[in-house]
Amino acid sequence: MTSVRHPVDEVPPPGRLAAFGLQHVLAMYAGAVAVPLIVGGAMKLSPADLAYLINADLLLCGIATVLQCVGLWRFGVRLPIMQGCTFAAVTPMVLIGTEGGGLRAIYGSVIVAGVAMIVLAPVFGRLLRFFPPLVTGTVILIIGLSLLPVAGNWAAGGQGAPDFGAPKNVGLAAGVLVLVLAVQRFAPGFLSRVAVLVGIVAGTAAAIPLGFTDFSGVGDADWVGVSTPFHFGTPTFETPAVVSMLVVALVTMTETTGDFIAVGELTERPVDGKRLADGLRADGAATVLGGVFNTFPYTAFAQNVGLVGMTRVRSRWVVAAAGGLLVLLGLGPKLGAVVAAIPAPVLGGAGLVMFGTVAASGLRTLAGVDFRDNHNLTVVAVSVAVGLLPVGVPGIYKEFPDWFQTVLDSGISAGCVTAIALNLLFNHLPGGRTSAPVAAEAPLLEGRGGEDAVEQSGEQRV
Repeated sequence: MTSVRHPVDEVPPPGRLAAFGLQHVLAMYAGAVAVPLIVGGAMKLSPADLAYLINADLLLCGIATVLQCVGLWRFGVRLPIMQGCTFAAVTPMVLIGTEGGGLRAIYGSVIVAGVAMIVLAPVFGRLLRFFPPLVTGTVILIIGLSLLPVAGNWAAGGQGAPDFGAPKNVGLAAGVLVLVLAVQRFAPGFLSRVAVLVGIVAGTAAAIPLGFTDFSGVGDADWVGVSTPFHFGTPTFETPAVVSMLVVALVTMTETTGDFIAVGELTERPVDGKRLADGLRADGAATVLGGVFNTFPYTAFAQNVGLVGMTRVRSRWVVAAAGGLLVLLGLGPKLGAVVAAIPAPVLGGAGLVMFGTVAASGLRTLAGVDFRDNHNLTVVAVSVAVGLLPVGVPGIYKEFPDWFQTVLDSGISAGCVTAIALNLLFNHLPGGRTSAPVAAEAPLLEGRGGEDAVEQSGEQRV
């Protein structure tokens, strides 16, 4: 009897593999290079050093993605997960870089944080029972809603752009959005699944004669650039820097857990404790490599979670191919310069669809939760409110200690911690509900209530 291969393990033909992979790269490129740009800019690094940081980051993004998708022994979740530098580490790294020892201290703390993530991965794997559909649906919803302002900033021209909010920027983003929707709705088969790629390519082509961008920087870039270990010197291990980065590690692991669960739901390969631990262990290994090869902590990129849901392309080998493209971009600065020329509004138009898809996936998971009393409704309401507070009111925690800001300034981690705590309070602690609804309390592998109803209604599963 021939066994049927799961869609996650299917390998598309080479042409489709390359197209789907490029789509993932274009969806995450702006976010991938943002962290080295922010940290390097705050430290007033030279243009040459900034370029080096970006190339190193792209190279390690690719290596981390391949490790996560393909797997090596007990490292890798083996799901379609793109990896990139976590934004949770930006503020601590800027403080370390400008006030606490420079790049060498950053890289020392990053290495320690990566080792800690590897050690703690099995512990997080055992905590998966605290992520029933009530919690996972809430976290996925928060992930999507937290990303929408990012797409909005891109659509307006990119944060800090002199023409931020200009009608031409919003118009270009709207044009890309309409094109993506039209291709997805009316184009046949394969073309509909690369709707984001079509939108980005067509939007960039239209942007050139309109003066949004040019490719003059491509000629100035080098053909080959190789990152070498400890390029900026031997790492130092400053206690305050290490402590702050350990807090970042816990935040990152919490966020990544939510992303893994979201992709598991979208691909119909639910994440169990062992798979979660393997994925977090790969995150830790990538973070250690980041400290060695002059870059930063790594985590799953939520924007690509939305792309998986939107395109219904669930193959992990597609994302592994995207990782291979990132390695090429990291080793070939000229290729990276081509991708870097894509205007922010083009990415914004595509991002609105992708990030909205993540939020909609959270709502789909919550559709199987019992809301007949107000307990579960309260868990969702308060968790979403806490998660979106730093998104809607940036700087609300700026007067709090650094460790507090690191945890709560990330809407995803704040919402995730709140959802777990409130679920325990209302549904597990003595005095709570004596018999929790099955859909809300079943383990993740069994708690798929509501999705059968979706199938029966004739809707296509993602």
